[in-house]
Amino acid sequence: MTQVDAAQAGQGGAGREDTGAGTSGARIRRVVRAVSRPGPWRRGPVLAASAVLLGLVLLLHARITDRGGLGSLVETFLPWFGLFVPVLLTGALWRRSASAVVALLLPVVVWLNLFGGLLGDGSHPGGDLTVAEHNVGDTNPDPAGTARDMAASGADVLALVELTEQARGTYERELAEAYPYHAVRGTVGLWSKLPLSDTRPVDVKMDYGPLGDTKPADIKMTYNRALRTTVATDQGPLAVYVAHLGSVRVLPRKGFWTESRDRGAKALAEAVAAERNKRVVLLGDLNGTVDDRALAGITSRLRSAQSEAGDGFGFTWPARFPVARIDQILVRGVRPDSSWVLPATGSDHLPVAARISW
Repeated sequence: MTQVDAAQAGQGGAGREDTGAGTSGARIRRVVRAVSRPGPWRRGPVLAASAVLLGLVLLLHARITDRGGLGSLVETFLPWFGLFVPVLLTGALWRRSASAVVALLLPVVVWLNLFGGLLGDGSHPGGDLTVAEHNVGDTNPDPAGTARDMAASGADVLALVELTEQARGTYERELAEAYPYHAVRGTVGLWSKLPLSDTRPVDVKMDYGPLGDTKPADIKMTYNRALRTTVATDQGPLAVYVAHLGSVRVLPRKGFWTESRDRGAKALAEAVAAERNKRVVLLGDLNGTVDDRALAGITSRLRSAQSEAGDGFGFTWPARFPVARIDQILVRGVRPDSSWVLPATGSDHLPVAARISW
């Protein structure tokens, strides 16, 4: 063998040795990556933590502080928190995170426990009386058309709130033929096909403005926002309350401002608690959902017709794209057989109706 051949052979041998070393190194790197790569139970810790947090918010919403109205705001839109579930599930599947998928069971179970009953149709045939409620809107451009729509709903008892002095006469004229009996106190009224008696205002402690800067004594007589009356039925007297609680607002320094609404809810709850008639129906825009802690004094004494006999969530506000049910039909001593949302009128709220039986 010549020196050149020997040199070439040496170089080839060295090359083969390097290739072997490289292959071994690649194998080692693959093993290290496989060992260090997190398994399905360790992937997506942020997604898993977010799922647990979502479940805890749904489960413990009543314990969220109400400073700045935070608790009330969360409870107003509580059903919508379920939309985070498919978002988190998509992320969990993309990351192939078993821990995140399992963690999502918590919010799913809690959400279904809270709202699963609203996914089906809870109505059944029957009913002795149809009641309806509508916030007709103080800027409604067509009060006459709204009145005709509500008369066509077939309601035996019809509550209207946010009546203005300018539009009141229009509603009285348009509804006179269908409803021979009616009572109006301030900005709320009740029209009925059955006789009414013992009608009186209910003081819901309005402060007449989001900042409380208007003196109640100046306008109290013309700005009442709740009434109580008795409807005479074939089955005996039915106590009916009509209410429009104070608005909620987002204010720069106060956050989600609910003071007027909360004060009115407490006063209305006291009035209902003192009611001696065993059969009670409350119709009104309560500016809050039945999940809102501010209405607990009312919802602990009255049942929601929509929750018991409705089909779906029955959102009523805003009319163009409803995201919350703040217009309520609540009952005691009667059974709701069905509950539904009526078609839109000229108002920014949707009207609601329910059939009740004794």
